[in-house]
Amino acid sequence: MSIRTRESLGSLSGKRVIVRCDLNVPLSGGVITDDGRIRASLPTLQALVAEGAKVIVISHLGRPNGEPAAEYSLAPVAKRLAELVDAPVLFAADTVGKEATSAAAKLNDGQILVLENLRFNADETSKDADERTAFAAKLAQLGDAFISDGFGVVHRKQASVYELAKALPSAAGQLITTELEVLDRLTENPKRPYAVVLGGSKVSDKLGVIGHLLPRVDTLLIGGGMLFTFLAAQGHKVASSLLEEDQFETVRGYLAEAEQRGVTILLPTDVVVANAFAPDAEHVVAPADAIADTAFGDAGIGLDIGPETAETFASAIRASDTVFWNGPMGVFEFEAFAGGTRAVASALTDVQGLAVVGGGDSAAAVRQLGFSDDQFGHISTGGGASLEFLEGKKLPGLEVLGW
Repeated sequence: MSIRTRESLGSLSGKRVIVRCDLNVPLSGGVITDDGRIRASLPTLQALVAEGAKVIVISHLGRPNGEPAAEYSLAPVAKRLAELVDAPVLFAADTVGKEATSAAAKLNDGQILVLENLRFNADETSKDADERTAFAAKLAQLGDAFISDGFGVVHRKQASVYELAKALPSAAGQLITTELEVLDRLTENPKRPYAVVLGGSKVSDKLGVIGHLLPRVDTLLIGGGMLFTFLAAQGHKVASSLLEEDQFETVRGYLAEAEQRGVTILLPTDVVVANAFAPDAEHVVAPADAIADTAFGDAGIGLDIGPETAETFASAIRASDTVFWNGPMGVFEFEAFAGGTRAVASALTDVQGLAVVGGGDSAAAVRQLGFSDDQFGHISTGGGASLEFLEGKKLPGLEVLGW
């Protein structure tokens, strides 16, 4: 794996090291509901603390549109980090202002300083490279070296991901190197049988990864909202279910290519159909080719794969030695429509080889449904980044580190 690692920076004892983490955690009423991304950042932070570095943590949270907003403050994240890491954690209420500058200058060896949300400054995500560069230069003044460890943002050309890595001696942290090692195993000579499970709402979000992985996988399982575009492309009526009609030809092309390559595409044989998008909606199980024939008629909405499909998918997963899963099978946030996602997650815990949960909603789902991280081979911290990597795309946040 060709990427600059922490060792390339030499001794960091006594130096101010800026670490770009992805601490974009879900919050409800100011309370963190899933601290998985904070926990994933600990190995790099703890190693730097143990070495005696002065650690300055930077991250974004949500989409505040370049303006300070209390609901997107990283203060709760700093508090949670202090509970998890064996080191003093300070918090600055700005990013490159007086408070951050003063706190960074006073930081002691082995201390951690968390700066306020990067996206409170519009230049962080600006489309103008000069604006991003100027913001990165201000950040660089706070430190002596930079470690990029926010895998969830490496597919973005943003000031703290791309330009900052140019402004200071830079390297990848342990989280990024771990993610790359796992993704490399998924793309280069994966142990077979190899199954990829794709869900989520839109086919268009997954087209690139389907096209790139078709020559590499043995089985492709399709669930979530995207399954209805596949069914409709085959001529089935899907009532009021989510649909992308402009993707029909592409989907038919993939089905034909899979048949030509001998790749099995498993589509649902039954679907949970509801009369509304609501947690308490009336619902029935219908054959996948008869969704419009339920009592709900054309008003019916498919919200989960059915129990027969869940069993079929689980069997295919358990029979595989390598599995990558991205995207829930249904509206897992509603208990009545979480059965398919739960079945897939449970099957992944039984895989004897490498089972990877591909970040994003998939990671949120397994935790919400009561699974623990250590039940899986790997839970990625970057849904979009993982998908773009598996599509074979160049990721700017990795390229700038020598990838």
